[in-house]
Amino acid sequence: MKIKHILLAVVLCCTLLEGKSQTDNNAKQPDRITLTWSDNPSNTQSVSWRINADRTKIIGQITEEQSNPELEKNATTINGTALSLERGQQEDAYGQVTFRDLKPGTVYAYRVGDGSNWSAWNQFRTAERSGAFSFIYLGDAQNDLRSRWARAIRRAFQQEANARFIVHAGDLINRSNADEEWAEWHEAAGFIHQMIPAVPTPGNHEYRRDSLGKLVLDPHWKVQFNLPKNGPEGMQDAVYYLDYQDLRMISLNSQLIMLDSTAAATQEIWLEKVLASSTKKWNIVVMHHPVYSTAKNRDNTILRERFKPIFEKYGVDLVLQGHDHTYARGGLGKKRPVYLLSVAGPKMYESDSERWMEVATSQTQLYQVIKLTADKLYFIIYKLNGQLLDSFELSKK
Repeated sequence: MKIKHILLAVVLCCTLLEGKSQTDNNAKQPDRITLTWSDNPSNTQSVSWRINADRTKIIGQITEEQSNPELEKNATTINGTALSLERGQQEDAYGQVTFRDLKPGTVYAYRVGDGSNWSAWNQFRTAERSGAFSFIYLGDAQNDLRSRWARAIRRAFQQEANARFIVHAGDLINRSNADEEWAEWHEAAGFIHQMIPAVPTPGNHEYRRDSLGKLVLDPHWKVQFNLPKNGPEGMQDAVYYLDYQDLRMISLNSQLIMLDSTAAATQEIWLEKVLASSTKKWNIVVMHHPVYSTAKNRDNTILRERFKPIFEKYGVDLVLQGHDHTYARGGLGKKRPVYLLSVAGPKMYESDSERWMEVATSQTQLYQVIKLTADKLYFIIYKLNGQLLDSFELSKK
């Protein structure tokens, strides 16, 4: 009997050791893989990931999707860039690569790694030169990302699996530079941002003040999101525009607008130039703080006095916002833009102001689908059970 118990213990020990070895091996695979754009969406694609093995080899491989399992045969290898993320006593490494000279409207397969430790092969589709498309807009995620926000982004993906990108309107996490929260954000999104690019703008919770009192953007932002560098000097990680087919999407950093007068003036001048130069049929702005708040005790005066006139002057179609943790829409039927704010995560506030809202609700997690055609924009707001909350359309000749 003792011999039998000893043999059983040996078998269990070996099994556990084997499992631990597999776990260690799996830990070497790239993770937190996120698609973004740093350049033209019709012929480039950027990808970022966390490196868990060799930090000296940053490699991406890409090939047109041919439905053949032997993807490596025709794959092109591209060298990327390593970035460091300091977190107290720990330093993490991230990789970034941008695939270039791609064909518009084409499905590609790609993977990233170091030549030995690879991610799975994933897919993305480049932008067409023209034509209808859709994208998803999500308000604040912020809290309980794994347990409660995951439902929102996954339900949105289920609803609109062919969306071309996902806009995140700030407060993706709750505490700036909290790596465990970013871990939850990536886990909640799962494979979605490995196939559908993220178009994020920061909120107040992506910021903190350093020892000198200066506002500092979460260092995770730059290593995780490789975004266009066409914004004002010193603000290019969060202030940018992206041209996707007949849409110009503009990200403003409202946290700096609210708390830094110099940054506000710089963004004001930049925004006017970007809108004046736009030849796109549709122009949409995304920023975290709302021009009109749903709360009586919140009043973002600088946005209304200095940025609202620019939006109206150039006929911005939509302003997508977050921060107030409710849903509200106003401006429809009046001079554009239509102002919207929404919430995807579980943190909720009450809506106690009806000064500007045509439609409003609270205590409800939501996701939004925006569809653009040659002459119409369709905006559809869903609850997480798939029920329609609100919808409208805009027309252009």
